Order: sequence, then structure tokens, then C-alpha cells
Amino acid sequence: MADALFKALADPTRRKILDELAESPGQTLFEICSRLTMKHRLGMSRQAVSQHLAVLEAAGLVETRREGRYKFHDLNTRPLEHIVTRWLRPDEPERTI
Repeated sequence: MADALFKALADPTRRKILDELAESPGQTLFEICSRLTMKHRLGMSRQAVSQHLAVLEAAGLVETRREGRYKFHDLNTRPLEHIVTRWLRPDEPERTI
């Protein structure tokens, strides 16, 4: 799971998609494409954005839900919490070097 997470976060376009979902959750593919074009000047096809979303979803960073014919995308931060707690040990005192 961690490999898929790091792969998903390695791409700057995917990080921008996550930023947009953090700012405005529950967006459709059309809304995400529009925000990437307007705010970030990324002229990408809907298919390219959809492929990025598939990588993010496989890593567990994006969750989708369907309402009628619309598919909404939301940020899921739980996988990030697992990575953070992997290296941070709150029960140990800080070391000074």
C-alpha cells in the first residue's frame, strides 16, 4: 500500500488534484478539469485527469461516490496518517543532535 501511495504523491499533477479536492470536496471530473485549467493552467484532457484520479483512488487517497449519473470525488487522508505515524513515535522523547 505504501508503494502505491508514494507513487501517487510523486506526480505534481496528482498533488494539484489533491489540493483542489482538499479545497473543495465532492467535485466531478468536469469540475476538477476546469479548476486545473483555470487555476493551474494545465490543459489536460478529461481522460488524462481520469487516469490520474484512478492512480489516486488505487492508493486510497481519493474516494468516489455516485449520485445518479454523476460521480463525485473526495480526498481521503487516512492513508497519509498511516505514513506519518510510521516514522513519528510520540512516546519517545525528542533527540538533539
